[in-house]
Amino acid sequence: MSNPDGLLVDIAAMVESERSNQMSLTVVVPGAVITGRLAPVTLWWDRVAEVLQASEHLKPFAALFASPPEGPAVRPTHLHFHRAKILQGDFGLPHTGGMYRIAIEDVSSWTVGDLSYSDS
Repeated sequence: MSNPDGLLVDIAAMVESERSNQMSLTVVVPGAVITGRLAPVTLWWDRVAEVLQASEHLKPFAALFASPPEGPAVRPTHLHFHRAKILQGDFGLPHTGGMYRIAIEDVSSWTVGDLSYSDS
């Protein structure tokens, strides 16, 4: 959406201010439905850096994900998902969840809560 949803921006800002990753959200972006929990940007960057640091092949990229510089609070422009899945048919990818960064302006629709499927 070229004009980001103000309520979605407010939700992202609240996640940032609370330093919590308990807000579940499902969003529709071009080509995907992504569901999971939002995380504050610093938590997200730190977690990505940890994953990269643990990989022999990707370790050099970990430095790029050092915590973003602290500065005056700005309105969030991205959603940072932790333990998120791309919904594909009747299952989510990856099975264990992943780390996704999505531009709020790309979200065409959203709902509070994460979606999951069961075998029953």
